[in-house]
Amino acid sequence: MTLQTVWFFLIGALFAGYAVLDGFDLGAGAVHLFVARNDLERRSVLNAIGPVWDGNEVWLITAGGALFAAFPLVYATVFSGFYLAMLLVLAALIVRAVSIEFRSKEANRLWRSAWDVAFGVSSALAVVLFGVALGNILRGLPLDTVQGISLNPGASIPTTYASTSAYQGGLIGLLNPFSLTIGVLTLGLAVQQGSAWLVLKTVGALQDRARRAELIGVIVVVAAWIGATGIAAVDAKRVFDNFTRTPIAWVGPIIVVQSFVFMIQGIYKRRDGRAFAFSCLAILGLAITAGTALYPNLVPAFDTARSLTVDNAHSSDLSLTVMLAVALLGMPIVLAYTSYIYWKFKGKVRMDEVGY
Repeated sequence: MTLQTVWFFLIGALFAGYAVLDGFDLGAGAVHLFVARNDLERRSVLNAIGPVWDGNEVWLITAGGALFAAFPLVYATVFSGFYLAMLLVLAALIVRAVSIEFRSKEANRLWRSAWDVAFGVSSALAVVLFGVALGNILRGLPLDTVQGISLNPGASIPTTYASTSAYQGGLIGLLNPFSLTIGVLTLGLAVQQGSAWLVLKTVGALQDRARRAELIGVIVVVAAWIGATGIAAVDAKRVFDNFTRTPIAWVGPIIVVQSFVFMIQGIYKRRDGRAFAFSCLAILGLAITAGTALYPNLVPAFDTARSLTVDNAHSSDLSLTVMLAVALLGMPIVLAYTSYIYWKFKGKVRMDEVGY
């Protein structure tokens, strides 16, 4: 495997880790208006994610930084092309964070209700926007080649030094049927994952409603996955290319199907830990499926000659080598720290004066 391919998998693993970890706290936010009916229950939802939600978002920051360093052309194309969409994501994440911290600063009912609505809406919006972005990447983008210019020292005439790809379309162009269906799928995944986490962390009526929401999330995911597959057969045929070339490409879909079967069994038998574990595995399976559909592309273009791939969009081999050494040293520390935090705050939510 080349260094470029190694970094394709490593960045994919970072985004998959973010989907699993921040998926459950985004999902808890998306469902908390429906599963939590009073102030105590809504505080319980916040306490369920309180010790870990900000640490989970570090995975997104790390993945974005790694993408910038390993594949700078991809970073430039995606962040400039999806500029308005990224601003909406950023706004949603900011409002969500502020809602968590500000909600319990005042006892006024209207104050808390307003922040509850902001928390729920911003959580759901962020998840849907992430899904729409992923759907457009899988479907392919209208990319065009643009030239960069550099003014040589002492020269009066700018000279062309490089070409890069630019997204030719606005925010509305991102709202196509395939990407919107993927947005619904990611919302269903977050609902499923967040509800499974709340089932683990809460008790009583709140836990029962979370268990029902978990089943609804599974139904939405299955329906959206089938719908996205059907739309792709017409509007995004390139996603099937790798699946027709080698049987190993079907590992991801097989993991997803098996995970859903065992997760549903866990829900009905009230084996909550098992249901949550297979919910995580289902998300990883879908991440593997998306990565399989993309490779070797990072940003496919309608005109395949303009696609950004692991071969034409990477940094220098020296940069990739140094980054790999740092990653091999740093990732075990991150995983150990993350595992310790989850172990430290294991068990059911306890409501006390230091909680939300």
